[in-house]
Amino acid sequence: MTMNRRDCLLATPALLSACASPPSTVPDALAVGEQRAWTLAGERFWIWLPPGYTQTSARWPLVVFLHGSGERGTDLAKVKVHGPPKLVAQGQAWPAVLVSPQCEDGAHWEPERLHRLLGALKARLNVDPHRCTGTGLSMGGFGVWNWATAYPRDLAAIAPVCGYGDPAKVAAMRGVPVRAYHGDADPVVPVAPHVACVEALRAAGGTASLTLYPGVGHDSWTAAYNDPELLPWLLAQKQT
Repeated sequence: MTMNRRDCLLATPALLSACASPPSTVPDALAVGEQRAWTLAGERFWIWLPPGYTQTSARWPLVVFLHGSGERGTDLAKVKVHGPPKLVAQGQAWPAVLVSPQCEDGAHWEPERLHRLLGALKARLNVDPHRCTGTGLSMGGFGVWNWATAYPRDLAAIAPVCGYGDPAKVAAMRGVPVRAYHGDADPVVPVAPHVACVEALRAAGGTASLTLYPGVGHDSWTAAYNDPELLPWLLAQKQT
């Protein structure tokens, strides 16, 4: 029997529980243990479903990765040049659902767009809505800061790399822990505004750390995404 939204609203408590249960199958054209291209809610992205995704009813943590300006366009393969999708493509098995969308040429990561994508992912995948995190590099670092500021209930934590937000607005995301990274010799994205963002969040009562790599320029993401503590930290975060 197929139930539409109206059926769910009119159902008995027992049926409501069934309507609210998480998805139990893998979406069409996807496979566990592989990184595949997928389109959902008008967004095209790489998705990784971890081994065991179909073997348990437990909900999985979700990590959304936002690429930098150089990976924009229509060639989705460019998204795997850096960061988590690169690591997964090289054989690293993440114990989480990993989604890596792509921005069009000339576009930037808009919070509203990311909010819509997250809603679609929650509706379609068996993910824990309280364990959704975001990370990104350069333009993607700006993206996760701005996303968490605009929609602080979307994310349990963020890990921005060489990208900062607006120190005057970060108080809105005081409940979102931050683990940030930056090269102290970055000639493209200056480190001072990133420091200011972290300090402003701490002053507002939030939790934030910033790892600075001495002598490192714009490419702080290689070291950041090879930090053995980053992924365990992301997976440990949960909204209260």
